Amino acid sequence: MRNIASLFQDRGINYGWVMVLVVFVLSGLAFGSMASISVFLKPVSLEFGWTRGQTSFAYTVASFSSAAFGVMWGQVADKFGTRWFGFVGAICMSLTLFLLSGMDSVFQFYLLYFLFGAMGSALLFSPLYANVGFWFKENPGLALGLAASGGAIGQAFIPHISGLLIESLGWKSAYMNLAFIYITIALPISFLIKESPWRISARSDDSQDDRYFVLSEKEVVSWISLAVIFCCICMAIPIMHLVPLLTDQGFSLEFATSVLMVLMVSGAFGRIFGGILGDRIGALPGYILMSLGQTIFVIWFPGLISPMIIYLMAALFGFTYSGVMSSILVCTRMMVPANYGARAMSLTSFFGWIGMGLGGFLGGYFFDIYGNYNWAFTFAGLSGVINLIILSFFFLYIRRAEKLVFN
Repeated sequence: MRNIASLFQDRGINYGWVMVLVVFVLSGLAFGSMASISVFLKPVSLEFGWTRGQTSFAYTVASFSSAAFGVMWGQVADKFGTRWFGFVGAICMSLTLFLLSGMDSVFQFYLLYFLFGAMGSALLFSPLYANVGFWFKENPGLALGLAASGGAIGQAFIPHISGLLIESLGWKSAYMNLAFIYITIALPISFLIKESPWRISARSDDSQDDRYFVLSEKEVVSWISLAVIFCCICMAIPIMHLVPLLTDQGFSLEFATSVLMVLMVSGAFGRIFGGILGDRIGALPGYILMSLGQTIFVIWFPGLISPMIIYLMAALFGFTYSGVMSSILVCTRMMVPANYGARAMSLTSFFGWIGMGLGGFLGGYFFDIYGNYNWAFTFAGLSGVINLIILSFFFLYIRRAEKLVFN
């Protein structure tokens, strides 16, 4: 790894681009597994006789464990770095998928997804994004957008692959095959992780802070965390329940997973665009604009019957919701210092995962009550509106603070 880093340095190339690729792949695998729960939802619930709410609660468990342990890993990352995060995450993520192929009770189902979140996704999300963001002093939004687009690619293809594996081999073999795919890809690439020199320097000198922002890091994290809860409820419901919604309407599983794939491939471009938007017009305005898009598009899914319109709506929602995700990362990167970066991203992710978990569960809960997804997607839209209101007040709060400081 040192030879690779030296080779890049000798040629005047920022090793941060290698980190972008590494996080692209690792986050893609982790996000892909989380999204694949929606594809496993119906076959697993049918086999064991669980309700949609019970089965989708696994997504909530994984989200909450990612949230709680992400805060702890953020503290570790800011103090010691992220050198071994990819290695541990790759081993644990693959092992839990393998064990899921043999589970036979709802307790095991929840426990294994708890471990996946705590020891897999929590290690591979926020701490590594913080590392990537601080490899770049110019255009960090582009770098973060490219790295984050891996999550959308994973969410696009892994659920689709999972659906094909389930249809041909059954859900147990599908989990087993995913485990072998993950360990083969994730383990070798994890050894390329290298800590940002900026973050290493910031750890050795707590007074060093190249960033100036009018609010303290605690104020920034508090505002973003509050908004992110509702933002992620809005996006989680279609991510978790779009495939069951479409199959309930008589579409094939292959079609439903292909719609999810279109949504997520569009999301890859949305994450890159969201990062660039943050570099160009500012992190928070970019966040507000992309949030407006996801809120407008999310409410239409239950009423759509034309395959072409379904694909179009999936593309529009995917582009905007994914732009929101990279915008959150850019906001945190631009508003907090380097020695607080992993903690800040982990704390905002904590509340984001709470929102994702609530959205995933409430989508299934509303279905169990009403027998359809109409209220679930309406609730997603209402959550998006609340997110926009909070972001607007945050924007005004910053402007007020700037006037007090500069006048």
